[in-house]
Amino acid sequence: MTRPAERTEAHAPTAHPHTARKSVPTQAPPTPRGPADARAPEHAPTTPRTPLDHVPPPALRAGSDGLVREINGAAALLLPRTAPGGPLAGTAPDWFAGAHARAVRENLPGIARGALGGRTYEASPVRHEGGEFTWWLRDAGEEERLRAALHAERARTALLDEASTQLLSSLNADRALAITARLAARHLADAAVVVSPWRGRRVELVLGVAGGEPRTRSVRADPAEVPGLVEALQGFPPVPSRWLDPAQFPAWALPEGFGTPASVLVTPMPGHGVPAGALVLLRKAGGQTFGEEEESLARLFALRAGTAVSAALLYAEQAALTKTLTRELLPPPLHRVDGIDLAGGYRASADRERVGGDFYDVHPAAEGTDGECFVVLGDVCGKGLEAAILTGKIRNTLHALLPLAADHQRVLTLLNAALLTSHHTRFATLVLASARAEAGGGVCLRVTSAGHPQPLLVRADGTVEQAGTHGTLVGVLPEVHATTDTVRLAPGETCLLYTDGITEAKGGPLGETMFGEDRLRRAAGECAGMPAGAIVERVRMLAEEWVGAGRHDDMAVVAITAPKRGPKAGSGGGGAA
Repeated sequence: MTRPAERTEAHAPTAHPHTARKSVPTQAPPTPRGPADARAPEHAPTTPRTPLDHVPPPALRAGSDGLVREINGAAALLLPRTAPGGPLAGTAPDWFAGAHARAVRENLPGIARGALGGRTYEASPVRHEGGEFTWWLRDAGEEERLRAALHAERARTALLDEASTQLLSSLNADRALAITARLAARHLADAAVVVSPWRGRRVELVLGVAGGEPRTRSVRADPAEVPGLVEALQGFPPVPSRWLDPAQFPAWALPEGFGTPASVLVTPMPGHGVPAGALVLLRKAGGQTFGEEEESLARLFALRAGTAVSAALLYAEQAALTKTLTRELLPPPLHRVDGIDLAGGYRASADRERVGGDFYDVHPAAEGTDGECFVVLGDVCGKGLEAAILTGKIRNTLHALLPLAADHQRVLTLLNAALLTSHHTRFATLVLASARAEAGGGVCLRVTSAGHPQPLLVRADGTVEQAGTHGTLVGVLPEVHATTDTVRLAPGETCLLYTDGITEAKGGPLGETMFGEDRLRRAAGECAGMPAGAIVERVRMLAEEWVGAGRHDDMAVVAITAPKRGPKAGSGGGGAA
């Protein structure tokens, strides 16, 4: 009768009779260790032996004599010359046999790495009693490929991050184009050409070479001579690099001395609604051609570059438009007109703004005005851009009404009608002044106020009077009514026009006290006999000192001065602040 133990062994594989011993625990492949764990202690603990035949990972066991004790099927495929009972040296790669010999000699098993079957494998040892080692083999090629892919992705991300940082650091279009050419030549190719959007008969280029500074070039050429460039400038998807023949590229599209490129890539630079240009990447003769991953990176880079260049171009366009409109809205510089000294000063309500709701204009004497120059100072309700827009409309309307400037009431009536038919809900106050120099010296002045503070008359002895004029606001009621006062300025005397931004400016010790008309009168009286420009600067300085850093309304002031007699006749000056 067969004993149970014998029956168990009868069913076990003959090559591994000890697999039936249930007291032996199953051994799993060791977890790969890092550099800090590459070596075991001098007296490394041993691990019970485990049969390898049914273990999926490639594994073999070898003794201290260098002979193979056991090898499973997966390892046999990798080491076809290695067999149980045979030597490890000579049948396994040198790096593997050497690792085993070193582990036996030093009793310090460490992880080894090398090539097997054209792939990279990592061998991790486990020590047993009697100096035997079980080596577990793991395919490390995938890990290397993932590590290489991670490194490449990090490099891509670093490049795109650097490009975004540098490109967004400036809103200058020329600088953005130069940065694009420099980064592309440094990281993506041997040379890069940035082509600006084609306008007219000239092509604007920025050429960058690896290790050099970008250079600009303007050529009279046809972009169609460069394969794929016209489509890129129109924003169409890029033509694959393998479809482009580098030999067809003209010399004007290549950096000086570059020669015929080996590979070319042309990709659009998308902008805000319209293309911002095209990016051309060049590889020198003998270099590699552009691959799919490189083309993908180039498109991502061009997208960031196009966005930055487009933003810079849009900013430049808006800045030019703002500059033009601001120039038209700013009060003009004043000087002597028709023998009368004039000076003006202006300060917007906010330091970051240059235009606002206060304005002044001076128009020399024209036909039908009896030799009178026409001076206007006004204040539109509100501040900032909206007030400035209405200011521009009022100034244009008054300019169209210059032939009627001698009749102040009619001018105000027509201007009031124009504002009432406008979509604006704002109103304005105005003071009109018609001034004529007299033959014997002095100035004859007619002033009309429409809801505006009354002008001040600064006499030669320092007394200050108010002009006897008043009227209703413009742009509120169907009819506007105003009275006109005729005054005479002796040589050296001044008529001071101002807006309520001067008198209502809050400041002082507590910051809540208005500058007021009394302070303005005293300041004007102290300026008796001074040139027009000096009076304006004095009033502005006092008002600005009173306000300090506090909030204030728009301020405008105009001085109309009768010149003094003699060769040193006062000449006014001044302009917008």
